[in-house]
Amino acid sequence: MPSDRQNVLFISSDQQHWNTLGCLNPEIQTPSLDRLAAEGTLYNRAYCPNPTCTPTRSSIITGQYPSQHGAYSLGTQLSPTAHTVGDDFREAGYRTALIGKAHFQQNKQSEEYPSLEATPLLQDLDFWRSYDKPFYGFETYELARNHADEGLVGQHYAIWMEEKGFKDWRECFREPGGTNKAQHHTWNIPEEFHYSTWIAERSCALLEQYAEKGENFFLWPSFFDPHPPYLVPQPWDTMYEPDSLTVPSVVEGEHDANPPHFQMTQMPNPDFSAYRTTDYTLHGFHSHLHDRDKLAKDIAIYYGMTSLMDKYIGQIVSKLDELGLAENTLLVYTSDHGHFFGQHGLTAKGAFHYDDVIRVPFIARQPGRVPAGKRSDALQSLVDMAPSFLSACDLDVPYSMSGVDQSRVWYGEEEKARDWVLVENRHEPDTIHLKTCVDDRYKITAYYNQDYGELFDLQEDPNELENLWDRRDCAHLKQEMLLRLISADWGSEPLYMPRVSGA
Repeated sequence: MPSDRQNVLFISSDQQHWNTLGCLNPEIQTPSLDRLAAEGTLYNRAYCPNPTCTPTRSSIITGQYPSQHGAYSLGTQLSPTAHTVGDDFREAGYRTALIGKAHFQQNKQSEEYPSLEATPLLQDLDFWRSYDKPFYGFETYELARNHADEGLVGQHYAIWMEEKGFKDWRECFREPGGTNKAQHHTWNIPEEFHYSTWIAERSCALLEQYAEKGENFFLWPSFFDPHPPYLVPQPWDTMYEPDSLTVPSVVEGEHDANPPHFQMTQMPNPDFSAYRTTDYTLHGFHSHLHDRDKLAKDIAIYYGMTSLMDKYIGQIVSKLDELGLAENTLLVYTSDHGHFFGQHGLTAKGAFHYDDVIRVPFIARQPGRVPAGKRSDALQSLVDMAPSFLSACDLDVPYSMSGVDQSRVWYGEEEKARDWVLVENRHEPDTIHLKTCVDDRYKITAYYNQDYGELFDLQEDPNELENLWDRRDCAHLKQEMLLRLISADWGSEPLYMPRVSGA
């Protein structure tokens, strides 16, 4: 195989707010990501296609929107037969690997094991030692499911811990499957057994293998942090002093013109039963009232989790460089979606399409090809990842992919590839079903079967405090943006079958 072909190293975090990079925010330290930004291009306006894990991660590998690939919400499944970017890379002779979080699959295994992501199967380590079925285009995959000490731990991560001699790993995790019930902010797992350590070690080993054999690769180290619960091992738990950090908060009256579910989050005991049509969890539909001092401590840990992850991202990047692979490898870093830590009075995530939760950090780097030290406002969408990776490697992009090719933008050959981005969110199909369109200046969000919505001028109101939806003097703007939303929705449709005849 020719060694001068392009490789792709795609590194992702989980639920990372777009501004939690040291180069953007002096309150946090991320030297490895800052180095990537200095050596590549930092994109200021990158968006996810859905502000939850499964839909966006499925969009990343299929190049389709959640409404197209079918994994439209948490708890849904990306079809195991879905065509993915890994399939295209493998067909072209590339090695493909995913290390860390997947969260695509909920498929039924048997009456005893309803899902690959359910206990007790997660902790059947003999099962995982021998499991070798196809996995969404990845020939190599080493998986875990938990965030911090969640008791869903198992799979390849638990195997690695045992191989490293850490036989009592269950003591560091909560039930089910674990034994620890009370950890707050300080995670009692030694850093050497943390999942970021595992992801970096295994990713570096694969890079060494690929370099030794002269193999081309598409490698995805998929980190779990800084997704809550807010928990990090020593010494990262004391890296940031809560009293020194900015704690975002709601602005009085900002929700007065917003849809009802925004206002209800600021009540002590809101009744969201009218939004419920299933028995499943409604993410974000609860009271978001919080104690400021506790939130400050949570933010300090969230930053600590990000800085710990940054250390191990740095190890992967350094290994790539040491092996002489950097010049032939397109490296992209991003997160699957954002996070609220007090902005607009909100915490975590939900059907509130502020930039805090739909905008993500985004860096592209390739020495000699991606402009270094540049910051760009070109709109990016994570649905563009699959077609852009393929195009960067001079591989054909399947007609089934809806995303646009961003590779020429990343390489500085074009100013932009998009005039808009589209964000979907269908959590409860009949009640929590919304779509957002963002262009160079404005953002509009419309709700299925509702007459309310949101309209923001991101240039004049970057903090999204004044909803213009019902403003009479903005009626024409709302009409224009609703038409843009409709056009964006139509424009997202993939051309599965190209026209081959005039008949």
